[in-house]
Amino acid sequence: MSHLSFIRPALVLAALGTASLVAVAAPAAARPAEEAAMRPAAATGPSPATCPKAVPQDARCYTGADGAGAFYWIAIPKDWNRVLVMHAHGGPETGPPKLSRSEEDLSRWAITVKAGYAWAGSTYRRGGYGVTMAAEDTERLRRIFVARFGEPRRTLLHGQSYGGGVASKAAELYAPLGGLKSPYDGLVLTSGVLGGGNTAYDFRLDLRVVYQYVCRNHPLPSEPQYPLWQGLPLDSTLTRQQLAERVRDCTGVGLPAAQRTPAQASHLKTILTAVKIPERTLVAHLNWATWLFQDLTQKRLGGRNPFGNIGVRYDAPPGEGEALNAGVLRYAADPQAQGALAADSLPTGRTSLPTVTLHAIHDPTAFVELEDAYRRIRTAAGTEGNLVQTFADEREHSYLSDPEYPALFDALLAWIDRGEKPTPAGLAEACRRLEPRYGTPGKPGCHLQPDWRPQPVETRVPAR
Repeated sequence: MSHLSFIRPALVLAALGTASLVAVAAPAAARPAEEAAMRPAAATGPSPATCPKAVPQDARCYTGADGAGAFYWIAIPKDWNRVLVMHAHGGPETGPPKLSRSEEDLSRWAITVKAGYAWAGSTYRRGGYGVTMAAEDTERLRRIFVARFGEPRRTLLHGQSYGGGVASKAAELYAPLGGLKSPYDGLVLTSGVLGGGNTAYDFRLDLRVVYQYVCRNHPLPSEPQYPLWQGLPLDSTLTRQQLAERVRDCTGVGLPAAQRTPAQASHLKTILTAVKIPERTLVAHLNWATWLFQDLTQKRLGGRNPFGNIGVRYDAPPGEGEALNAGVLRYAADPQAQGALAADSLPTGRTSLPTVTLHAIHDPTAFVELEDAYRRIRTAAGTEGNLVQTFADEREHSYLSDPEYPALFDALLAWIDRGEKPTPAGLAEACRRLEPRYGTPGKPGCHLQPDWRPQPVETRVPAR
């Protein structure tokens, strides 16, 4: 049996979220009201809507449903440059899709419309993990846009965070190598969760096992025990607030440092030393390692585990290493689950699109070292020459500085239209030129570091 035939059934379930997968995860029959709620809304729109406050008020905004389950927002500036930016959002969300999610994305990326570009963003057809699914939903919205507003002069694909993986997958599905006509002209990846779900999420299994070794409260000894890679039993009633309270009780996170007990301070130091995440995102990462893992392993992969930590050696404060590494729970990954997750989310690098990336050096959510993983993927595919990576001396993940995004879009267009391949130094200079127009007076708006390069991801996350 070939490798592809081995992973194909799991891939269908993971990527498409079929009824068979739902049956695996939730064998009880849905009640009629639940079935009605699960059915996608009929296709509607694009219908005129009032633009969010952050969007220029002379722009035209539209909303609608794509008929497959996703909702969307579209914004077209008054002086449209005839370039469309298709936005693939981060997350993923684990609840049902809501129109408000796309509105939040449009508000956050209003700089795109201010710079003269049309913007369109889908909620994706359902919550939960599914990179290929989300890539298909993004392309479906592009077709809706073209049917209503005509073919743009150029179409750029912009992926943010988890959406970076979505956009990289869409670039390979709809703009592959081989000279085929593509609906997309260029690719922008910002704060990207790149390298596939296996590489990007291994450290969250590390967080679960180290946290449980130290705190022993997720789950509590009095609660049903389960393999931590499952995230959480499907019938659990644990809330995010309750989990945050458990983290606070064990580590003092959420309290001023001066109010933490010596035991809490020691627990926190052990966890952060082993997992190499900042304190401010500990609860957020633990949330993802709980509810997103619940969705991914039990609803998308049929109860199988794509993450393993056999043989991983965790760093620890002096004197704690032997006990920690002997005491953490160990799990072996299921090869079929690994293959399914890789097939759904791992970029191949085989795309014809010129690509520009931007990543904060101190990103607390998607490690900047993932950019090195993506460069290696593009190099192996022979497409590294179509990749320009830039890095900003910033500490956020969800949004960086306003002028940096138009600089990326403009430089990518110059590359597409005139063959002027950008350089990190040129992008830094272009950003500075745009700062008076898009920046905040008295506040530096361009933080690009042309000479900076990331380390391999293995320096941040222990190799499996």
